[in-house]
Amino acid sequence: MRAMSPRSPLVATGWLEGWRLTFAGEDLGWESAVATVVESPGDRVFAALYDLDPADKAVLDELEGCNSGLYRRMHAIAATLEANRPVWMYIFEGFEGGLPSQWYLDEIVHAAEAAGAPEDYVEDLRKRPTAD
Repeated sequence: MRAMSPRSPLVATGWLEGWRLTFAGEDLGWESAVATVVESPGDRVFAALYDLDPADKAVLDELEGCNSGLYRRMHAIAATLEANRPVWMYIFEGFEGGLPSQWYLDEIVHAAEAAGAPEDYVEDLRKRPTAD
């Protein structure tokens, strides 16, 4: 989860219904596992929706490892207060498992707070175990 450039404004928030936030990549020898989502009926993930220009998309593809095959970009639907909106998101291509570092989880919590996630959702994020 990364803050977008000033030219990429937050346009809405909503939910990815039928998805669950999890972590993966621990087996790759990184500092900690990284965020991804997996399909999970009955669950949902808070989503911040940004209007991105083509330059931002290319940068994100590179930063998120889409070009190297670590993540793939996937289309989905986010439920917002106004309507269901088509979105795309990055899905990790490896196995689910592992714990995030405390620093990494704190970044996710701060991003959720900045986007206006409900307090109970933020509290659930804070309670997740970490690798530290």
